[in-house]
Amino acid sequence: MTAALTAPAATDRPAPAPRQLRWLYRLHRPALLTGTAIVLLTGAALLWLGGPLTDASAAAWKQYDACGFTPRCAYDQSSILLYKDVSTYTTTAVLALPFLVAVWAGGSLTGRELESGTIRLAWTQGVSPTRWLASRLAFPAVLTAAATGLLVWLHRLAWTAADGRVDTAKPWYDFPTFYANGTVPVSLALAGLAVGVLAGLLLRRSMAALATAAAALGALWTAVHTALPHLWPPVTEVSSLRDGPTGVGIAVGEGILTADGDRLAAPCHSGTMDGCRSTLADLDAVGFYRDFHPVGHYWPLQLVASGVLLLVAALVTLAAFRLLRRRTGQAAG
Repeated sequence: MTAALTAPAATDRPAPAPRQLRWLYRLHRPALLTGTAIVLLTGAALLWLGGPLTDASAAAWKQYDACGFTPRCAYDQSSILLYKDVSTYTTTAVLALPFLVAVWAGGSLTGRELESGTIRLAWTQGVSPTRWLASRLAFPAVLTAAATGLLVWLHRLAWTAADGRVDTAKPWYDFPTFYANGTVPVSLALAGLAVGVLAGLLLRRSMAALATAAAALGALWTAVHTALPHLWPPVTEVSSLRDGPTGVGIAVGEGILTADGDRLAAPCHSGTMDGCRSTLADLDAVGFYRDFHPVGHYWPLQLVASGVLLLVAALVTLAAFRLLRRRTGQAAG
């Protein structure tokens, strides 16, 4: 299999960039057309969600709120349910896009070319292995960032239009909404592109690279999601035993404060109940605390998480070039 990556002698004249782009387009035209259709359909759905559907759902909620406890009060329930469904589907689509990029990059962009031997034809057309890999990363990265960024922007517009008007609109700290409204999907998609390319170079089998890229990107996102609350210093809100823990946002930790200033896990959360009140008294509790991220931490968390993902993407890209250079020898230079 190592011989499959041995670069044939290339012509002295390097292939111009437009020719490489045409070659890349011919090879991956079905994927490009499919991806364009996905972005256009999702974008159209987000425009519908943030416009007519939000207006209809907001009007329906006004009708519902005006009903009070009146039995058999008429309101447009279908608009409320439709808004909820479309919001869920479009959020899922935005968050799934990085995985589609990773799957394509591993299964088709590199894995299939190595498996079929198409790569050798490219190398005989005046394209060095390094330039071949650079073309597989640069132009797709621009398209990936543009497409993902567009959908994130439209998602945020749709969410902003419904915030405070539609009762079922997710709060900013709902994690799917949190991610889909910010820069994380763009960085995750670029990391998915790099991970997919590296998986294709390592495995040289389209299906194996496809599955590996998806699994690796899922593991990366899980790690970032787990670390997210700790990427920025949280704020602490202290409340009375009667009020229970307070503070709205992304929770980091909570518990009780004792008279000595110690922090303990909260055995219960309501000092107004007799059983809980006596338990808290036995622990010498004087109040509750909650460490959390308020809305003001939204962009710091987004940008730091995005920076981590971009750093991983850069390291994976470097690893891909080093791997190709090692397998092809001096021809990669």
